[in-house]
Amino acid sequence: MAGVWILAEGLESGRELINIGQTLAREQNSTLTAITWQGDLNQELIAYGVDEILLLPALPEDEPRQAYIPIIVERARLDHPEIILFSATLLGKELAARIAGQLGAGLGSECSGLRWIKEEAALEMERLFYGGAAVQTIRCRQAPRMATVSQRSFAPAERQEGRSGNVIELPAPPPSPVRVIERKSRTQTAGDIAGARVVVCVGRGFEKEASLELARQLAQALGGEIACTRPISQEVCWLSEDVCIGLSAKKVKPDLYIGLGISGQIQHLTGIRDARVIVAVNRDANAPIFAAVDYGIAGDLYEVVPQLLAILQK
Repeated sequence: MAGVWILAEGLESGRELINIGQTLAREQNSTLTAITWQGDLNQELIAYGVDEILLLPALPEDEPRQAYIPIIVERARLDHPEIILFSATLLGKELAARIAGQLGAGLGSECSGLRWIKEEAALEMERLFYGGAAVQTIRCRQAPRMATVSQRSFAPAERQEGRSGNVIELPAPPPSPVRVIERKSRTQTAGDIAGARVVVCVGRGFEKEASLELARQLAQALGGEIACTRPISQEVCWLSEDVCIGLSAKKVKPDLYIGLGISGQIQHLTGIRDARVIVAVNRDANAPIFAAVDYGIAGDLYEVVPQLLAILQK
């Protein structure tokens, strides 16, 4: 068996998969292999813990990444990996689903926990269920066992100097009937909330768009980023979707999360459940968010936030 495989789309997400991949490989007494199309990452991935690289060839500009699927499937049928892991990105989830379909493999989607059950030769996967209200546990016993892993579910692997590994170049894919006509970059209105140490999140407690300047000032004073709930990005369109937090949006893991005017629906709480410290300001003392916070302030955000800013400015 070929042990554990990961698909490394980039170094940061790849380091998270390397961390859990190494753990699973050790429990199987096997090796860790990374599949990537970024040849410049070969030595970096090896330095962080990969034993072998399966290097996919470069594609023409008008050919999508999905063209790699036949190559990965063919190699998996040849090497018989026990486990294949993907990051739960849009591309990762699509590739995983299509590869699993061709291999007839079991696939756990957006998993936040993975464990090898030696007695059953099974991969145990944990994922949020019922809109984040429960955790579902799945066990897959037939190889290859596949999973997409929610970002920031595992700490990134640490660099290990002096490591070496093999690089195997995979053949070019067959001609794809799909062509990319045009690429348009999505405009990002703020920084990276997924990697921010402080997140100030706004909800429908804000009465008008101009009032968001209060939240921006608070985020700036704390060296953080501004984020929002889905109604702010989807219903009133005051902020863009790339800063929306929730079950079907982004999940964050900051040292400090401050929710302003947020009621605390389960879909949003799912996205902040891993924050180290959660603070909320809401004038409704019975708002659901207060059941999930470390510190809660029952008050009008238009009065509380200026007081917080005054304290911080001192």
